[in-house]
Amino acid sequence: MSSIGKGITSATIGSLLQIHGFSVRIKKMDPYINVDPGTMSPYKHGEVFVMGDGCESDLDFGHYERFTDIKCTAEDVLTTGKIYQKVLKKERLGDYLGSDIQVIPHITDEIKAFIIDGHEDVDFTICEVGGTVGDIEGLPYIEAIRQLTIELGKSRTLCAHLTYLPYMKTSEELKTKPTQHSVKQLQSMGVQPDMILCRCEKSIDNEIKAKISMFCNVKKENVIAAPDAENIYLIPKMYHLASVDRQIYDHFGIPDYDPKGRAENKIKERWGAVEHSIVKPSKTVRIAVVGKYTRMKDAYISVSQAISHGGFANDAKVDVDWVDSRGDLEEIKRRLKDVSGILVPGGFDSNGTEGKIAAIKFARENKIPFLGICLGLQLSVIEACRNLVGIKNATSREFSDNGAFVIDFMQNWEKDGVLESRTQLSGKGETMRLGNYRCKILPGTLAHKVYGSTEITERHRHRFEVNIKEYKEVFEKAGLLFSGMSVDGVLPEIIERCDHPFFIATQAHPEFKSRPFAAHPLFASFIEAAINRDCPIWGVKL
Repeated sequence: MSSIGKGITSATIGSLLQIHGFSVRIKKMDPYINVDPGTMSPYKHGEVFVMGDGCESDLDFGHYERFTDIKCTAEDVLTTGKIYQKVLKKERLGDYLGSDIQVIPHITDEIKAFIIDGHEDVDFTICEVGGTVGDIEGLPYIEAIRQLTIELGKSRTLCAHLTYLPYMKTSEELKTKPTQHSVKQLQSMGVQPDMILCRCEKSIDNEIKAKISMFCNVKKENVIAAPDAENIYLIPKMYHLASVDRQIYDHFGIPDYDPKGRAENKIKERWGAVEHSIVKPSKTVRIAVVGKYTRMKDAYISVSQAISHGGFANDAKVDVDWVDSRGDLEEIKRRLKDVSGILVPGGFDSNGTEGKIAAIKFARENKIPFLGICLGLQLSVIEACRNLVGIKNATSREFSDNGAFVIDFMQNWEKDGVLESRTQLSGKGETMRLGNYRCKILPGTLAHKVYGSTEITERHRHRFEVNIKEYKEVFEKAGLLFSGMSVDGVLPEIIERCDHPFFIATQAHPEFKSRPFAAHPLFASFIEAAINRDCPIWGVKL
């Protein structure tokens, strides 16, 4: 079934292989016909994760990067939409010499080429297949795997199948029948799993493992328990103790599996501090995330994880109050009274913006540490213009056709010395600033203190910009300090307030670059400021 944890499992296996000294590359194949998830609703597909090269991808790539610290690219992403685009382009160019185009071999050949492309550069390629076994749109991917297993041989391929063992409370037992049926469906398509990873609420005893082994034609030692974890960052150690890495060694005939127990020491070295902060944090802090997708936590999964990383960096447990910005404004303010930090994340359109603006105003007036991300920066500008300089109709062109457009659509900007242009008539997926952009930071500012540098690179995903060209003097009158600008000096990247102990907002998405063992400095400093709210240490006076 979906959302069972395939992405985290793929990321964990990659992390374990790295601990053993191997290089890895992680890819994903998604069966949906969209070219990418860029125009999908977060309620349907969760967060859109943005890579450094600007590729909009599935949220699982966030897990890949966070667990392994590798930098994924557009070459690691495949969707059915991309495949058909490519195949149809070849057909129009006559590359198939007049053949009729079919799923087999033309579509499956493209899938196989995607899987093996670039494998020469790494020891292991881990390729996740999205969706659910038996879904009609996933059949070409399963067929491609069947063919590839034959072509490469079992000595070079391992098929790991993640299943769910439901726990029946009435009979107090785990049921293996869904796993048996799932495997049989795979077998009917010509794919035999070499390893079965069993998601479950309870521990799996030897009897259950033996049953799955017998009915699914898998070695007993390759039936691996994957119980629910208190925190996803405890899973690498859990999988290591369950011998996932040892079974991978055995399958591929790799000699000398961890002869001196070094892997466990390396796991402690990489994940030990994180585990300590999860299990025995020295302090607790409560912050509020005010957004419109709060009933779908996957919509903010990178933000949620980056907040946790900020907690790890401060040896703190962070309790998050997810506040729906579309709710009653007085109720929103009431809930903000008991938090030590307020974060307003990114988003699109006007739905819920008034609740976010109210939260920003509350943070500003009550000197509560504040972090704004993407739309959070733009709404911070709108809030200051409305409430501090009296421009009551301050708004964004994204929200309205009338008003003072302090946030507007920008048609031209520079990236790496090249002029980029957009028009509002372009497709929704073609009008955004995406991927890595450099930013110059003003020395002596809060941003400079946080980053410890005067030039940074962050990932972006937005369509509208702060209209500093027309409203620069208004912004300065409102007390906004533009502490970060694009390298050409045209686009505001970071704003802050000098009359506040910690008020900072970025047009970028720093959450995409945060790691559990290396928290992003904005999140680490934000959580630190929230912890030290009564004795602020981040205040900036220019």
